[in-house]
Amino acid sequence: MNILLEGVLATFRSILKAGEGSAPNSVRTGLDAIDLTLVRMLMGNARVANNALAKAAGIAPSTALSRVQGLRTRGVIRGYRAEVALPALGLGLEAMISVRLSTHTREEMDAFMATVSVLPGVISLFFLAGQNDYLIQLAAPNADALRDFVLEHLSSHPSVQHTETTLVFEHRPGTNTLGALTP
Repeated sequence: MNILLEGVLATFRSILKAGEGSAPNSVRTGLDAIDLTLVRMLMGNARVANNALAKAAGIAPSTALSRVQGLRTRGVIRGYRAEVALPALGLGLEAMISVRLSTHTREEMDAFMATVSVLPGVISLFFLAGQNDYLIQLAAPNADALRDFVLEHLSSHPSVQHTETTLVFEHRPGTNTLGALTP
C-alpha cells in the first residue's frame, strides 16, 4: 500500500474514532459508521426514504432525520441534484477542455473561474495542479457549438495560453466513492 493511501486511511480512522461517543450530531466533528451508512445511501439515491435510511443504519427514523440534518449543517452533505440525460435535453456532445493560463495572479484566476463557471453548457469547472490550470466539463448540442464555445470564450480570453479539448464518448459515475476510506 502506498504511503499516501496509508496516510489517508490513518486520518479516516482517527475521524471515525473522534465521531464515536454520545455527542449530539450537531456538535459531532467526525463521521461514525452510522453517518457513513447514511452518506453512502444518499450518494446512491438522494431520494431514498427516511425509513429506508433508518433501517439500513439500524437507527430510529427520527434519529436518521436528525443525523441527515446534522450532516447538512456540518457541510458533509452540500446538496442534492438530479442526474439528467444530456442528449434528451439536446446536448448530445460532452467534452473535457483543459485550459492553461498565461498569468497566474489570484485576481486573474478568480476572474477566470467566475466567468467560465456561469457560461452556458459548463457542467463543472475544476481547478487543477499540474501542467494545466483548469478542466472544464462541457455539454454542447454539436461539434459546431463546442468549437464556438472554445473560440468565443477560451481562445479569445486574454489570460488563456492554451486549450486542449477531449471528447467524452461515455461517462459512468463511480459507485464506490467511499470504498477507499473504509477502515
